[in-house]
This record gives sequence, C-alpha cells and structure tokens, in this order.
Amino acid sequence: MPITDWPESERPREKLLHAGPSTLSDAELLAIFLRTGIPGKTAVDLARDLLSRFGGLRSLLTANLQQFSAQPGLGPAKFAQLQAVLEMGKRHLHESLQRGDALTDPDSSRRYLQACLRDYPYEVFACLFLDNRHRVIHFAELFRGTINGASVHPREVVKQALEHNAAALILAHNHPSGVAEPSEADRQLTRRLKEALELVEIRVLDHIVIGDGETVAFSERGWI
Repeated sequence: MPITDWPESERPREKLLHAGPSTLSDAELLAIFLRTGIPGKTAVDLARDLLSRFGGLRSLLTANLQQFSAQPGLGPAKFAQLQAVLEMGKRHLHESLQRGDALTDPDSSRRYLQACLRDYPYEVFACLFLDNRHRVIHFAELFRGTINGASVHPREVVKQALEHNAAALILAHNHPSGVAEPSEADRQLTRRLKEALELVEIRVLDHIVIGDGETVAFSERGWI
C-alpha cells in the first residue's frame, strides 16, 4: 500500500508537521529524506531495509560515496543531498556558539564538538578559543593521530591561543574506540596544557572527550 493511502496520522511527513520531528522513528525520518521508495517498497520500507543493512542510522550517515550509492534507491545525488544536510547541521550548531552560547548553554558546545569529532576513525585534538566573556572566537582541529592517539604539543596550543587573542579555551578530543572515558594520559596532558597556558594567563575551562554517542567533561569530574 502506498504511503498516500495510509491514515494521515501515520504518514511520516504529516506526523512530523503535526507532532514534531522528535516523534518520528529513524526509519520515518529517513523516509522523508528519501522521498520515494522503489518498486514494491514504500519509502518507509526502503528506509527500514537500509537501516538494517547498515546496522543503524549513524553507519548509514557516515558511509562513503561508494558504500552509499551501492544501495537500491540511492546514488550520488542522494549522497550529495545527505552531505549537505549534515554540513548544515554542523554549521547551525557552530552559529549558536558564535552567538555566545557556548558556556551559558554547555550542551550547545558539547553537541557541536560531538558533531565535529565523533565520526573520525582516528584521534583528533581540537580547541574552542574563547574571549574574556567566554564567547567563541574560533574552533580549530590542531592535531590528528591514529586510532590509538594523537601527539599534542603544548607549545602549539599556546601559540594558537595567543594568535586568536583567547582569554580561555575548551579542549576536546575524540576516542575512535567509542568509549569516552578519559585515560590517565588524557589527564596528564590536560594538566600539562593547563600549566603551560596559565603562564600566559589563559584559562582552560574544560576538556571534553567525545565517544560514540556519549561525552565526558573534565569539569563534571572535578578535574579542571
């Protein structure tokens, strides 16, 4: 039965408009993006098949062009649309930080850092540079490493902070393993960076570790 013959309350698009996007399942959200199905399958059926084949929404969203385009009903045009949607989401989060919400709304900074860092297959160390009112000046990925770690040089972090005239900053890095729990090496590095930055009167407000769907903030552990 085509979706147009479904009760209105069960059609994904109408359901979203009436009750909001949070009420939709992953398959229903994906079906709206797909817009149409394939012969013998509605857009919702196709969405369910794709989620099953990829093992979930995140794996589908992070698939490369070849993996994505190999699936029925998908192709380079849909891949380009999807990448555009994902990039708009990142930029929306970034704009909310640029308006000065990074610390008055800690969840915004956490969501933005998670969107930027969690899908890398290798470790990335980044900084949010802040002014003296804790508004975001700049976000930068400073170091990239392997699946097990990245070499972080305190001198370069200090240099970048001074170049951006930062009064404070938030450190962040991802764990490609998906486990956000900080290691002892993470704690030692944070202490070294904090000491180096204190010499030039720049405060480290937090260090956020990004895992697979979870984050750990040093400030919440009392480690900053």
